[in-house]
Amino acid sequence: MDIEKIREQLTTITNDVLNEANLHENDVFVLGCSTSEIVGGHIGKASNQDVGQVVIETLLSILKPKKINLAVQGCEHINRSLVVERQVANDKNFEIVNVVPALHAGGAASVAAFKQFTDPVEVEHIVAQAGLDIGDTAIGMHVKFVQVPVRPSLSELGSAHVTALRSRPKYVGGPRANYDPIK
Repeated sequence: MDIEKIREQLTTITNDVLNEANLHENDVFVLGCSTSEIVGGHIGKASNQDVGQVVIETLLSILKPKKINLAVQGCEHINRSLVVERQVANDKNFEIVNVVPALHAGGAASVAAFKQFTDPVEVEHIVAQAGLDIGDTAIGMHVKFVQVPVRPSLSELGSAHVTALRSRPKYVGGPRANYDPIK
């Protein structure tokens, strides 16, 4: 496991997604991450705190300057609740729930986010404008409808399969409707 290679690959992947997603200040970017899959294990069976830490550090270093909010999805053992900053939960009216992620109940990325965020809380549901799924963790429930797949230039981070989603406004109307080009 080469931590610097993970950081480098994740930077490329994240920038690819951001280039497609057209996010704005205060939007939410959701992360689903299996550190087990990154290191070549099976999801939920080989959590790696060092990898979780570098994943969150890398994402925060990219998203914070753009004023994009990170939400980190936990595993099914905490009902896929998400770590967000308390201010984000309050501003967006996300319901705060009472759980603290652990290595095998939430996952290494959630634990790392809980440690690295300024005032972390867990919320049950969010509506994100885009997101990154590392290791097939199923982030779709947290991305705003209409979802559009994004294909980053790298399809793996370490040994984990990577997919991504962005959202776009719905097309409404009928044959006489006109539409703005969506970026």
